[in-house]
Amino acid sequence: MATSSGFADYVLDQLRDIEDVRLRRMFGGVGIYSRECFFGIIFRNVLYFKVDDVNRTEYVRAGMKPLKPYSDRPTTMQYFAVPLHVLEDADECGRWARRALDAAGRRGKDSVSTVRQKRTRRPRNFEGDRK
Repeated sequence: MATSSGFADYVLDQLRDIEDVRLRRMFGGVGIYSRECFFGIIFRNVLYFKVDDVNRTEYVRAGMKPLKPYSDRPTTMQYFAVPLHVLEDADECGRWARRALDAAGRRGKDSVSTVRQKRTRRPRNFEGDRK
């Protein structure tokens, strides 16, 4: 089942207090961005927000599960389903979205430092350095 445009519009309306929020279609779902920060996914008409060690507990406590894009594989993603009572309350949904943005920002900082470390470890005779 694909994500319906009606559900995507509803989510966008619930996130109206998030700065520069927009949706972008992507591999079977819809990505949710604030500026360039990717913090949520709509997949099969379920809203998922980015989690990390700081905010994961509230999702687990609410009985929510991580996004599992492939039913025949054990792989899950660092995005958890948003509880229905949160989705239905725009103020609460905005609070959870801001915590997801924080989680995405923390992850983004880790990703940048990891990429920089990999670049500095490259051997001097790396073929990409030759002209």
